[in-house]
Amino acid sequence: MDFRKMHLVISAPDKHSWPEPSLPEIVLAGRSNVGKSSLINTLAENRKMAYVGKTPGKTRLLNFFEVDQTFRLVDVPGYGYAHASQKLLLQFGKMMEDYFHDRKNIKGVILLVDARHRPTEDDLTMLEFARYFQLPVLLVATKADKCSRSEQQHQLHLIAECCEVALSEVILFSSVDQLGKDRLITAIEQWIKN
Repeated sequence: MDFRKMHLVISAPDKHSWPEPSLPEIVLAGRSNVGKSSLINTLAENRKMAYVGKTPGKTRLLNFFEVDQTFRLVDVPGYGYAHASQKLLLQFGKMMEDYFHDRKNIKGVILLVDARHRPTEDDLTMLEFARYFQLPVLLVATKADKCSRSEQQHQLHLIAECCEVALSEVILFSSVDQLGKDRLITAIEQWIKN
C-alpha cells in the first residue's frame, strides 16, 4: 500500500457524516499537540496533508483519511487540552464513545505519546478505552528527535512500563528524521491484512 496515495475523505462533525464502514479503519489518538498531524504528513510524504496548528486543541472533528483505497486512518480530536470547556469535553467523550461502539471495522488504535515525558493520566485513560473495546493498541512515542539516544532508551522503557506493554509495542517516532516510520507502516500493514 502506498501512503503517498492518501487523501482526506471528510472532516466529520457527527456520526451522520461518517463515511460508510466499507474499509478497515485505524484510529490515530493522542493528546493535543503530540504530533498527530505531523505523523500523518510524514506517512503521506506531504507536509500539507493534515493541518499542523500552532495552537493545541484545533482538531474538533473526526478526520477520515483514505490510504490507497485500502483503509482509512481516522484522526480523532486531541485530548488533555487545558482550555477546553466542560461542554466540549462532554461532546468529545460522546463522539468517541459512539465511534468506538458503532464502528465494527476498526482494526486498531495508534496511541501517540510524547517521547520526552511519562504518559499522562489522559493517555492511560485512552489506552484503557481502547482495551475496553478489545482493540489492539500500538504506542508511538513522538518527538523522539528531541531526546538523546540514551534518553530515548530510558523513555522507551518508562513508556512500556507505565502502559504495561512489551517494548516491542512501543515505536520511537520522529517526523524530523523519519525514525520509526518504516516500523509503523509495517505494523499498520499487518493490522490491515489480519
